[in-house]
Amino acid sequence: MNLHSISRASERRPMSLTVKSRVRSRVVFVDLIDISEGGCKIRARAGFAEVGDRVTMKVNGINAPLGTIAWIEGQVAGVAFEGAMHPAVIDYLCDKQDDRDTGPELRRIV
Repeated sequence: MNLHSISRASERRPMSLTVKSRVRSRVVFVDLIDISEGGCKIRARAGFAEVGDRVTMKVNGINAPLGTIAWIEGQVAGVAFEGAMHPAVIDYLCDKQDDRDTGPELRRIV
């Protein structure tokens, strides 16, 4: 079985966000690549975790359900949530990210 053949119970939503997480009681900053009700895909330094490690994450101030590293391929890993993230929370996070992307452009005044 390869990673692309794993069936998904819910739609993955793309994200581009650095989040603070904990793996093996250490703080690890990871890039959140996508998220769904049942899990997410993250990127971090190679060796940051092993399959089966438990993960906690705080995404834009919201605690994600406790997760477990389901697979690792290089610097990318899949996290399976032990509970489900409510679809409205995912919508909120995606909307907040969209607002950030389309916000006013900041310029340096010289």
